[in-house]
Amino acid sequence: MTVQTPPAPADAPTAVRTVLDDAQDQLAQAVEILGLRPEVHAMLAEARREVSVSIPLRRDDGSIEVLRGYRVQHNYSRGPGKGGVRFDAGVHLDEVRALAMWMTWKCALLDVPYGGAKGGVRIDPRRYSSRELERVTRRYTSEIAPLIGPEHDIPAPDVGTDEQTMAWMMDTYSVGRGHTVLGVVTGKPIALGGSQGRAASTSRGVVAVALEALRHLGIRPQGATAAVQGFGKVGRGAARFLADEGLRVVAVSDVDGAVHDPGGLDLPALEAYVGATGSVVGFPGSAPIGHDELLTSAVDLLVPAAVEGVVHAGNAAAVGARVIVEGANGPLTAEADRILAERDVLVVPDILANAGGVVVSYFEWVQANQSYWWSEAEVNEKLVDRMTRAWRDVLAYATERGLSLRLAATCMAVERVYEAHEVRGLYP
Repeated sequence: MTVQTPPAPADAPTAVRTVLDDAQDQLAQAVEILGLRPEVHAMLAEARREVSVSIPLRRDDGSIEVLRGYRVQHNYSRGPGKGGVRFDAGVHLDEVRALAMWMTWKCALLDVPYGGAKGGVRIDPRRYSSRELERVTRRYTSEIAPLIGPEHDIPAPDVGTDEQTMAWMMDTYSVGRGHTVLGVVTGKPIALGGSQGRAASTSRGVVAVALEALRHLGIRPQGATAAVQGFGKVGRGAARFLADEGLRVVAVSDVDGAVHDPGGLDLPALEAYVGATGSVVGFPGSAPIGHDELLTSAVDLLVPAAVEGVVHAGNAAAVGARVIVEGANGPLTAEADRILAERDVLVVPDILANAGGVVVSYFEWVQANQSYWWSEAEVNEKLVDRMTRAWRDVLAYATERGLSLRLAATCMAVERVYEAHEVRGLYP
């Protein structure tokens, strides 16, 4: 029997700035603006609970690997924890801590009665069979099962996971409880209590806010240009919905490369091509471009919808977009934010822009608990209404106080979490 442990990134990197540093800085700025006490800052800066688990995996060839998984529950003053589970080779604890914190603010900002949580397994899912991924998912779920549940912490899909992953998680948890518990996860298949509209909810929310941001700057969506970085669960839907609204999507990318067509990419044909080949690379009628070239394209709208930190101090000055809508979590570093603010580029922050997923996850949770499901039209209407109302509230708050949209959104969210904590009091 061969035991392999894949190389792991450091769980607390110190040589370079991390996404957790950015998340903590955003919190610190909000605390200062709101005038909150140091002890409140200390409480909000720390996760309420963290777990790191070992995941032994028997591979199809009989060898065994030992993987590492995490679940972080940042805050549940406003309700049970909520947050995705990602399968990615770069997952580390500081990343999960940051994402859990951002989930807390996201839920509060959209007035969803959840706290923030996040999970992940350090694995490249492309290197594993479906049977191996099922075994990883079930072992991970069994390890964190004491911490999750419809009234405690509700996982959902994220990078590298999907509705099948959620079905395995729900089944594993339910077997342990002795009965079916539909509400333990969201983002499930429709056949297992999933919500209509959930699969495209983050993309639809991104586009709803993007349209509002363009109109705010006097840019008519019809004929405006857009570039979308990432062509996965969020980017693919966002590109399609933007095209449906009349925007010309001139560039898209995935992990393997990027393609460009100044006349506008044929999105249905591109989706079919990606379905057949697995990548946007080589799409007929398009020209190949570099990843950084896409991020610096001269477009009206840029949607970074892949991973964190792609716009940074090294390329922010060259960004050509007038509006950036963060489809991913943390795609802009703090230094990039500063540079773009000096250039008057409008940045719609992730905790607002990509909150459509958690909004419809909440809808799914409500439906599962009531055993009554809504139509897709009802779900989409409620989603767009929530997103546009949140946009208007954040814009008004930012305008009144002279803040960036990111700082305004963070301040609004932190204030709501603080108020809930104060009303509940400190136990014991």
